[in-house]
Amino acid sequence: MTTIRIGDEAPDFTAETTEGKISFHEWLGNGWGVLFSHPRDFTPVCTTELGRVAKLKPEFDKRNTKVVALSVDAIKDHKTWASDIEETQGTAPNFPLIADDDKKVADLYDMIHPNASDTQTVRSVFIVGPDKKIKLNLTYPASTGRNFDEILRVIDSLQLTAKHKVATPSDWKQGEDVIITAAVSNEEAEERFPGFKTVKPYLRYTPQPTG
Repeated sequence: MTTIRIGDEAPDFTAETTEGKISFHEWLGNGWGVLFSHPRDFTPVCTTELGRVAKLKPEFDKRNTKVVALSVDAIKDHKTWASDIEETQGTAPNFPLIADDDKKVADLYDMIHPNASDTQTVRSVFIVGPDKKIKLNLTYPASTGRNFDEILRVIDSLQLTAKHKVATPSDWKQGEDVIITAAVSNEEAEERFPGFKTVKPYLRYTPQPTG
C-alpha cells in the first residue's frame, strides 16, 4: 500500500477523462494542480461538491491551478451525471472527471480506505506544486462535504510562502499580515521586511509581501 506524504512526488498516471485522455504530469504543465476524489457518481454530497468547484473554476484559474476529479465510475456515468449537477447546482462540471473504474489511480494515491469502504474512494484532496511534489494531502469521510474556499486559501498560502520567506498564521486570508520564518535573522528581516513587528523573538509579523 502506497502512502502519499507531503514532499513526495505526485505519482504520474495516464487516464481517460470526460475531456479526453490525460497524462497527469504533462497535463499539469508548469502550474499547480488539485486532484480530488469523490466516492461515487449520482450521490448527493458529491453533486454539491462538483457544482461548487465548477463555480469556483475562475478562482482556480486566477491561481494558475488546474483541477481534476476522480471516482471509481465510467465515463458514460460521469457525462450523464453532469446534467444532474447542472440542473441542481446551476453549473455543469467545467473540468475533467477521471474514469477510474479499474481503481488504478485510486490505488496509486491510496484513496480507498477498506475500513470505511472497500469499493468507494474517500474524499481525498491533493495539491500538487509546479515541481510535481505533493504540497497538501487532506482526507475527509464520505459523509462530509469539503470546503473548497479553504482549498483556495491553502493555495494562496502555498504560493505566497513558496516565493517569500514567510509563513501564514491561523485563519490567515489573502491580504492579512504574515509571519517571518525562523530561518530569517533580524538583520535580514530588516532588509526584506522593514518595519516588521516583533511579538516574541520567535514570532515576528509583517504585512503580506507583494510581487
